[in-house]
Amino acid sequence: MRKLTQMMLVAAALVATPAFAVMKIAVMNYQMALLESDAAKRYAVDAEKKFGPQLTKLQTLETDAKRIQDRLVKDGDKMQQAERERLELEFKQKARDFQFQSKELNESKAVADREMLKQLKPKLDQAVEEVIKKGNYDLVFERGSVVDVKPQYDITRQVIERMNQLR
Repeated sequence: MRKLTQMMLVAAALVATPAFAVMKIAVMNYQMALLESDAAKRYAVDAEKKFGPQLTKLQTLETDAKRIQDRLVKDGDKMQQAERERLELEFKQKARDFQFQSKELNESKAVADREMLKQLKPKLDQAVEEVIKKGNYDLVFERGSVVDVKPQYDITRQVIERMNQLR
């Protein structure tokens, strides 16, 4: 509701003031510009290689735990108590290992993501600034705050292209 009110106020200001009639307006998807850049795509491939083995280990742990759980549900009442207790203990251990390794993987990935963002943000900011200056835009909205826009007013692709040119 707040966004709608803000948009209505901006729209009213644009219509009411003749000076705004000559304003050049654009929209941009900041997140898309970042994620669609060549550098971000390279990072995604590198991260998959770096974190792939850990993810595979997690999937194996999950599969093993599910197998044990299914066996306990299916045959638990037919098993001897010692066998059932051994399987329950093994299931609990795999679940703890899964939780621990999952948390570790998430933290490592978050650190790597923050580092990538720290490196790419200045380039993205520079690309945005250059596209805005080159296009002589007076006002640029974040794409998420706009209900609909014609493609010719979206400068996201231009920003991505400019960012890819920066070294």
